[in-house]
Amino acid sequence: MRSEWRTPLLLTLGWRNLWRHTRRTLMILFAFALGVWSMIVIAAITRGSMEQQLDKSILHLTGHIQLHVAAFRDDPVIEHRFVPPPALKTALAGEGITAWAPRVRVPGVISSERESAGVTLVGIEPGRERGLSFIPEAVTDGRYLESAEDPGLLLGRKLAERLETGLGRRVVLMSQDVDNRVADRGFRVVGIFDTQPRQMEEAYVFIGRATAQQMLKLDGHVTEVAAMATDRDRLDAPLMRLRAAAPGLDVQPWTVLEPLLVLTRKITDVILIIWYAIVFAAMSFGLINTLLMAVFERTREFGLFQSLGMRPAHILGQVLVESLILLVLALAAGNLLAAATVYALRDGIDLSAVAEGMELVGVAPVIYPAWSTGDMAAANLLVFVLGLAASLYPAWRAARHVPVEAITRA
Repeated sequence: MRSEWRTPLLLTLGWRNLWRHTRRTLMILFAFALGVWSMIVIAAITRGSMEQQLDKSILHLTGHIQLHVAAFRDDPVIEHRFVPPPALKTALAGEGITAWAPRVRVPGVISSERESAGVTLVGIEPGRERGLSFIPEAVTDGRYLESAEDPGLLLGRKLAERLETGLGRRVVLMSQDVDNRVADRGFRVVGIFDTQPRQMEEAYVFIGRATAQQMLKLDGHVTEVAAMATDRDRLDAPLMRLRAAAPGLDVQPWTVLEPLLVLTRKITDVILIIWYAIVFAAMSFGLINTLLMAVFERTREFGLFQSLGMRPAHILGQVLVESLILLVLALAAGNLLAAATVYALRDGIDLSAVAEGMELVGVAPVIYPAWSTGDMAAANLLVFVLGLAASLYPAWRAARHVPVEAITRA
């Protein structure tokens, strides 16, 4: 008799016992599937929002890697300039780097006929900024800069409103040149750009790199070089190559340049873990309660099985198999629902009604959920492993009954 208590029989018994109380089984399945669905969908929405923040910050002139004179990040002034060495240009053209550009970035003041404002003047090579920064795609009125020698200027919409100026109007840009004298020049606004957050529209003005060098007497010097890599999370090889090519420069990845983003990313991971724990705790109470009720109702049955030769270990296995079937069904349903939900939200969750409030905390007005196999695997593994662990107590209770007492129990 004992040789007959094998896995196929335990699976058959577990399946049949699970559907003795269809309503109860369906309720616990629904609860578990809902919990798994909430884990995966909320993780996808949170991860999508975080990825959008990362991508946006990287495109907002940060890039994946930046090169400066060592003191520039603490004091971004024109004195901290350099000429990119030929070896650096060769390294930037190597494997792992998809785009790079030299820039002139210094403090400045812009004045219109009515108002003035402090800004950051950025001299760019327009063609090299494609795929590296937000600037080429952000110009919504007028035109983008055509070359590094372009005499025009790009202005943010919010700054244009503040200065009471607009497309085609002239403004005066002032900064400090290499001789510590005020350098000023008149520019015509050739393009208006829009971006999020709106503070970026007030913070920067863009002109051609060669134009900026001529205005500030830089003679080929720049203040930074930004680069984009094939993978933002695998920068060790490009960093080593660039540091070897430019040993006198400070070469740093975006994780050093944007420490707040790295911290936000870590906090997001912690929040997701806490959410997983809360959801599973609620689900585990339901699972344990359901299995304990099933064990209590079948006390005499378990006693009969033991009297026929079934070992306590097989009783324990039978209850665990029931839990296993329940978990597999719930995980399958939860994953299918989550996949359908994320697919349905592929065009984004529109929060434009509260866009201003979302912007204050750095969240885009439209959130695109990001399906992560890592988050999905973590949720499934957590529910499966801890679900089986939570089933051990009801299974142990079922296996410890004495056959004679169990059979005679009313």
